[in-house]
Amino acid sequence: MSAVDMTIVAKDGPAENHPGGHRWARLARPALGLLLPVTLAAAWEFIVRMGWASGRLAPPPSVIFATFVDLAHTGELQRNTLVTLWRVWWGFVIGAGVATVIGAAAGYSVWVRRLLDPSLQALRAIPSIAWVPLFILWSGIFQASKITLIAVGVFFPVYLGFMGAIQSVDRKLVEVGRAFRLPGAEMVRRILLPAVLPAYVISLRSGLGLGWMFVVAAELMGASEGLGYLLIDGQQLGKPAEIVAAIVAFAIVGKATDWLIVLVAAPVPALGRRSASGVIACLRSTASAKPIRTVCMRWAACRSTSSWARSSR
Repeated sequence: MSAVDMTIVAKDGPAENHPGGHRWARLARPALGLLLPVTLAAAWEFIVRMGWASGRLAPPPSVIFATFVDLAHTGELQRNTLVTLWRVWWGFVIGAGVATVIGAAAGYSVWVRRLLDPSLQALRAIPSIAWVPLFILWSGIFQASKITLIAVGVFFPVYLGFMGAIQSVDRKLVEVGRAFRLPGAEMVRRILLPAVLPAYVISLRSGLGLGWMFVVAAELMGASEGLGYLLIDGQQLGKPAEIVAAIVAFAIVGKATDWLIVLVAAPVPALGRRSASGVIACLRSTASAKPIRTVCMRWAACRSTSSWARSSR
């Protein structure tokens, strides 16, 4: 048994002897993530109930939960959440789609990157609120201006992440594909795509996070629906519990959408490892095989043959 096999057996042994270990680990991970917010909420609830704070401007969790229940009974919570989700979805699809195309072109071509990247970097430095008057002037206060603003927020993280991922692809992998004379589509499918996908997924998550930030600015543009509208409504009516409830709703829905991307992209690391193992196998087989007769090798063989013929004369 090799050292690698012994290592694999040693790693797999405890899992087989204790099948409940993985189940406990799956339950412990989300519980550990909830430990900090639950502890802070319980501490603030205790402080308010003991009378050490009034809780008027920062309501305790019990009041926020009651506000959640009231909003759910009236249907406002569901309706406004669905409207915000619809806006973020279309902004994310448009922004990520355009960023993927431009990022791929800029990462693959130096000339495209030199042409577009300086202008895009300058646009990236503009704050999100600065776009609001211009988009209102162009598209009014309807859905088009809000989706466009969200798409702008999603665009830049995805563009930068995808372009950087393509630029950081190991050139040795590309040379292996060229040595095996892979066509363009096969080169992308077998080498480039598995190498780029992990970083691309991270850029999608970053873009989605900024999309949720930009949707608040978008729903400040005279919106009558959405979680951002609940924020403004709570501010104007002096309801801090409604404001905090809308903030918590943003956090829950945003985390749920991020979790969906993680769930869909779960096979991506395994795909990258399989691609790397396949390339390593190709390198090993190439190193053990006979060298490919290149033009230089053929020219050297021709010269040696001609020199032998002249000496035999």
